[in-house]
Amino acid sequence: MEIINPTLKNILHLLEEKRGFDFSGYRSSMLERRIQKRMYSTSCKNLSDYLEYLNYNPDESDHLINVFTINVSRFFRNSLTWEYIRKILLPDLYYEKIKANDNSLRIWSAGCSYGEEPYSLAIIINELTSMEEDSLNLNIFATDLDKKAIKLASEGIYGFDSVKRVKYGIYKKYFTRDAENYVLDQEIKKKVQFSFFDLLDKKHMVPPESIFGGFDIVLCRNVLIYFDLGHQKIIFNKLYKSLNPNGYLILGESEVPGDEFKNKLQRDNSCCKIYRKVGH
Repeated sequence: MEIINPTLKNILHLLEEKRGFDFSGYRSSMLERRIQKRMYSTSCKNLSDYLEYLNYNPDESDHLINVFTINVSRFFRNSLTWEYIRKILLPDLYYEKIKANDNSLRIWSAGCSYGEEPYSLAIIINELTSMEEDSLNLNIFATDLDKKAIKLASEGIYGFDSVKRVKYGIYKKYFTRDAENYVLDQEIKKKVQFSFFDLLDKKHMVPPESIFGGFDIVLCRNVLIYFDLGHQKIIFNKLYKSLNPNGYLILGESEVPGDEFKNKLQRDNSCCKIYRKVGH
């Protein structure tokens, strides 16, 4: 574990005590950079001044949490990964399911932000299964630490930046224009279940709404980069255990499993960070 500045530690303790958010596993360098933004906005000269400001201005805790949980996402982000999912991973998984007489497909989007990721997957699956005679019982669970992001995700209303990489045929089929916004098709929205979940939750290995885990696909992209190595290990272990045998773990481009998982997670291809669970 990295050494944390004592004042930063007190700020994190205050957020946990007052708001119930535990950011102790996040990289301290990242937290300090983001606190700098709030220090500038509040005219505080140092961390000690800012801690005092937090104590006397309760609303500032919400502003700081929003800065810590800043969300950057869009539909079909990292196009190479999504093309691989669409053309190879999902068709292969679909036919494996049909062959095994298993019509259940369970997916977890961990750190779903405003919902673009799980909705992108729901669109691809809808495109795939609409051309097949056999249907799947689809369950997509999407979780995030940011409750405001989850609320917005469930509404399925987006700005141009979120949809600018969407192919025209998909856009015409699954979105409608409403003033400056782009509204997602209601049937796609119904396919995703959003909920709050902390990946460092000590009581639950998987989102409670999913009951037992058993996921065929887990997406945790561009989330682990915010945590120190010790907490990354905890999260990787949780993600690994949540997967079905031969299930897929999809990571961000700068994320890799630790050495302790090299015999448990096998790289599925050379073009993107997709791993398959080995064994049970």
